[in-house]
Amino acid sequence: MIATADSDPHFFKKIVTGDETWCFAYDPTTKRQSAAWVGETSPRPKKLRFQKSRVKTMLVIFFNWQGVIHKEFVPECETINAVYYKGVMERLLNRIRRVKPGMCESGDWFLLHDNAPSHNANIVKQFLAQRKVTVLDHRLYSPDLAPADYFLFPKVKSHLKGHLFDSISDIQKAMTSTLNTIAKDNFYKGIQKLYDCANLLYSRRDVCQKLNNKSVISFTQILFIMPVLKLSRRTV
Repeated sequence: MIATADSDPHFFKKIVTGDETWCFAYDPTTKRQSAAWVGETSPRPKKLRFQKSRVKTMLVIFFNWQGVIHKEFVPECETINAVYYKGVMERLLNRIRRVKPGMCESGDWFLLHDNAPSHNANIVKQFLAQRKVTVLDHRLYSPDLAPADYFLFPKVKSHLKGHLFDSISDIQKAMTSTLNTIAKDNFYKGIQKLYDCANLLYSRRDVCQKLNNKSVISFTQILFIMPVLKLSRRTV
């Protein structure tokens, strides 16, 4: 990915990426969101402990640097298995054909999704190969390489935390409304961040390989390398 991006300045504008996520009728606020200033002599405010609601709906969404291309909510009692996800891919390609005809005709674009079993199933791979869709490699257990995970889902859900919705349709309306408020510039920055995330991932891999090549890894080395990785993670 890094080599391709270095050779093609428009590489990140050619990526269509997406994933699925649960959206809850009630999602508790984070500690930072619920924090409150108190005086030195004031008693600490009491906080009730809430849990996520069991009422939920699953959102499937795909986007590029300009914004959302396709989204859908999974019907109740449905699960995202290989057959369902193949249908998602069909609907995504049909949507691209309607709203991005130039991209569809040229075929000069890339699909980025993670290695979930439904995404990686043979029928999905065969379908995408037949449609001549180029799928970017996504390393296992690498949410840092999934713009939906590090950018879109946190951004949308942060606005909905602490709100109680009466029904699944209300959840879906709120998610749709919040998605519509995200500026195009934010999508571009979210996709562009892939370059820094990929660089960080490869630097971690190189460090681990160097350590693994040594016959003995001292406890001092472990203590040294972990803060370095954490610090580099924060700077991205």
